[in-house]
Amino acid sequence: MTGQDWFDKDFYAVLGVPKDADENQIKKAYRKLARDLHPDRNPGDDSAEQRFKEVGEAYSVLSDPEKRQQYDAIRAMAGGGPRFAAGPGGAGGAGFEDLFGGMFGSGPRMRYSTSGGGDFEDVLSGMFGGGFGGPRPTRGADIHSSARLPFRQAVEGATVQLTTNGRRMKVRIPPGVGDGQKIRLRGKGQPGQAGGAPGDLVVTVQVEPHPVFSIDGNKLRMTLPVTFAEAALGATVEVPTLDGSRVRLRVPAGTPAGRTLRVRGRGVATKQGTGDLLVTLQVAVPTRLNAAAKQAVEDFAAATADEDPRADLYRLAAQ
Repeated sequence: MTGQDWFDKDFYAVLGVPKDADENQIKKAYRKLARDLHPDRNPGDDSAEQRFKEVGEAYSVLSDPEKRQQYDAIRAMAGGGPRFAAGPGGAGGAGFEDLFGGMFGSGPRMRYSTSGGGDFEDVLSGMFGGGFGGPRPTRGADIHSSARLPFRQAVEGATVQLTTNGRRMKVRIPPGVGDGQKIRLRGKGQPGQAGGAPGDLVVTVQVEPHPVFSIDGNKLRMTLPVTFAEAALGATVEVPTLDGSRVRLRVPAGTPAGRTLRVRGRGVATKQGTGDLLVTLQVAVPTRLNAAAKQAVEDFAAATADEDPRADLYRLAAQ
């Protein structure tokens, strides 16, 4: 971007914010416009794509305090208007020395000449360390997208095709990605300016829920119903796994509801190894009892009448 670009473009108008907008106002306006104008939402719309680029360019300047200060100063020289005209009749009749004097206060008047084949951008380059004749490299903006995966693909990993900025690209989603997790692809975002590095592509993954399993990093989790007798007396029960097979799990006698047991090597397979399946026990309470079962429960209640499962709760509540 050259110095003249900053004269010609009103970045505040591009983002729709006032010239005294704070950082949060600028960021909020940019995010809304970038979301509304994103090529994924406007496929084949060249005008929306051009506006998307203009919004990114405006934000790259106004979100950087140093660039914004320089931009405001340059725009002030030209009254926020079009190309600056040097000489006695330019910029409302003011000469260079009047504009620079107004910009930097009421100190000694400074004179600049454009007669030696130079132009106003040469002056700006000298003022701001070559920032206009040779602009500072600026990193490109990140592009945000999303991908929705079936649960099994999220566990096993998948390659999805996305369209960003009118480009189609294949994105590899690693195994074990969780719902809402972001995948960052370096260098796949907006191109940089003046030789700056490109931005990144940030993909937010949405994982469709599974009726039994959930993902926790390289582990899978599930809840397993057990009977009261199995939890109280101990038992060996069968546990389903994601591949459709079953494994046997030993439930120790006296296992309370909510305890989590581990089945090793039945989680998510990653390059770092395969995680475990974590099984949380849930004691199932029967909704209907026949006469014999009801009598058995009543006999058990009578036999354990001296035990109070809430004794510790009462003690702790009184502290």
